[in-house]
Amino acid sequence: MRPDWPRAFNDQLDRLEADVSERGQRRLELLTFMLKRLRDLEAPPVQDTARIKRVRQSKQHMVWRVSHPYVEGTALRVICWFPPDTDTVVVALFSGDKATMGDVFTDTVGIRADHLINGWIDETKEA
Repeated sequence: MRPDWPRAFNDQLDRLEADVSERGQRRLELLTFMLKRLRDLEAPPVQDTARIKRVRQSKQHMVWRVSHPYVEGTALRVICWFPPDTDTVVVALFSGDKATMGDVFTDTVGIRADHLINGWIDETKEA
């Protein structure tokens, strides 16, 4: 798959890359791991697996969350969408750290992802 993302994701990525703390670097490594996992997919998922699961809170788009192997005290999630009939995976957002956010992340992820995906659709129409 070919990862792409809205401009807003670049802001998140820039902040993470600028964080030179040990925690920040660990989070960047995990994010890179999850993006590689998406890039290595041959096709969009059709069912939940141990590492990629459908986000049921999304109302507009069928989005998926990608997780990483267990790391004590860290639980990042990448939220993505697979536009139909393409080899693209749109990375809408990643959680700063679900381990500290808890239910706030789960309760709002669908709405935020839908909004960012719609932004990506608008951005790609401009190109």
